Amino acid sequence: MKAVCWHGKRDVRVENVPDPKIINPRDAIIKITLTAICGSDLHLYNGFIPTMEAGDILGHEFMGEVVEVGHENGLKPGERVVVPFAIACGNCFYCKSGLTSACDNSNPNAELLERKDGYSGAGLFGYSHLYGGYAGGQAEYVRVPYGDVGPFKVPDSLTDEEVLFLSDILPTGYMAAENCNLKDGDVVAVWGCGPVGQFAIRSAWLLGAGRVIAIDRFPERLALARKANAETIDYEEVDDVVEQIKEMTGGVGPDSCIDAVGLEAHGYSISALYDRTKQMAMLQMDRPTALRQAIQACRKAGTVSIPGVYGAFIDKMPMGVAFGKGLTFKMGQTHVHGYMQPLLAQIEQGKIDTASIITHRVPLAEAPQAYDVFCNKEDECIKVVMRP
Repeated sequence: MKAVCWHGKRDVRVENVPDPKIINPRDAIIKITLTAICGSDLHLYNGFIPTMEAGDILGHEFMGEVVEVGHENGLKPGERVVVPFAIACGNCFYCKSGLTSACDNSNPNAELLERKDGYSGAGLFGYSHLYGGYAGGQAEYVRVPYGDVGPFKVPDSLTDEEVLFLSDILPTGYMAAENCNLKDGDVVAVWGCGPVGQFAIRSAWLLGAGRVIAIDRFPERLALARKANAETIDYEEVDDVVEQIKEMTGGVGPDSCIDAVGLEAHGYSISALYDRTKQMAMLQMDRPTALRQAIQACRKAGTVSIPGVYGAFIDKMPMGVAFGKGLTFKMGQTHVHGYMQPLLAQIEQGKIDTASIITHRVPLAEAPQAYDVFCNKEDECIKVVMRP
């Protein structure tokens, strides 16, 4: 089969690889009908996530048709499913508690993360050997472990483009807004108007926000945020983002701040230049410019929600500011499984238009070019979907 394979920093190739096979009786083999490039895939593309190996198959946002199942699997060939990016066993304490991205059993390389972080979360599709070394879904076929738990059946009344993002970015944006514990009328600021940020904006409205302020620098992303009724800040056009937000909120600050950027944030402050220098010198993995601003901008006793991916230790964090203001932090990989059914209902009711963020539709064979365009924010690219 054809698959998108990682071969090093900014080097992905579409190659012929062996077809996946049933290994465990709970496995399912899915024929991919639609897959996407996620912003967090760019962390792999840019070489920031360790333990990648040449030939690893990328992709954790995908859906398709069931073609084969193990004998302990409730799926049937021909069923159309969306697959969560995190792999959950369904039986451990965390899965039974609905905390599926913290699954105790799905990462066969748990000891690698335990050495790094003290504990291991769930295995992830196509996201390095730290998270299990599982082949991803930017391919013609994929093996789905625990196929009786993860794949989510979707109705034929909805198109692939309408339901694909149930796999990751729609639940991620929604959980980010939900983690803010919004009350009616709350002010929410969202750093990053990429796909997750766009869904965080829309989810904040669904959960009762009174105002949403979105921060980015790309005109097409800011325009899409305004289309979702957000007020916007182009951080290249203001002297100080935090002061601008304070001015917009009468000196109070937002009730909640969402960092939908993560470890590759851009900025022009001294701290941002410090981050970039340390990252280029391999002395620091993350560039937390957006996170610093969120902490500084948030009102006293507010909430900072972090769906953006961070990888390691961070220097120069204003934890004294967070402590002094009594901030609450909520963060982590999304527990996708529990959000799929309620968010499907929102799609069916027309409350969330998921396909509106798609700007580029390409065949799988064009993945290398698509990665380059998406990474460099060329051609007004916001979201790429690919068909094998």
